Amino acid sequence: MRAREAGLTSCHTCGLLVRLPASGHCYCPRCDSDLHMRKPNSLNKTWALLIAAMAMYLPANLFPVMTVTSLGSSQSDTIMSGVIYLLLHGDWPLALIVFVASVLVPLLKMIALVYLLLSVQRRSPLRKQQRIRLYRLVELVGRWSMVDIFVVALLAALVNVGALATIEPGTGAIAFTAVVILTIFSAMSFDSRLIWDNQGEPNGGTA
Repeated sequence: MRAREAGLTSCHTCGLLVRLPASGHCYCPRCDSDLHMRKPNSLNKTWALLIAAMAMYLPANLFPVMTVTSLGSSQSDTIMSGVIYLLLHGDWPLALIVFVASVLVPLLKMIALVYLLLSVQRRSPLRKQQRIRLYRLVELVGRWSMVDIFVVALLAALVNVGALATIEPGTGAIAFTAVVILTIFSAMSFDSRLIWDNQGEPNGGTA
């Protein structure tokens, strides 16, 4: 017997396992959060956040993430131009880290979320355990995409010597931050328990 059939659900906030009353609505005794058998409108919220992240992905990679001004001359770099610069100067390990964390991970995370959403909407009975592992991996690695933004933020704070040299975050950095935050919230809004529901409610349910 599954937890849903036994009237059991876990709190979306603290994870406490709680038995729902016959009315189907109550509050978590530990953190007082509103309890639901499934996250309300999980699929709609996840799709909305994911589409917004996809829309920001292109400007995040096309616009410069930082502008370096030194002795009166300015140079703007996108994520890829920074990766190419590191490769040309022999720093291939750092170039690989930046490429994987800032380009590959966000892209693969969005692809994985699209796959999970479509498989749930189609009520696919296949590879449920593998899809749960994929979702957990998406949750785990998503936050590491912020490494590029942390570098830009630290450089902007540390390298500021008036007219000699300054570093300013660019439009691409703002767009990239939005991509990372939106994908994190998208993964959080997805209810992985829907993977196990053969007859899940449309749009993630409302109870």
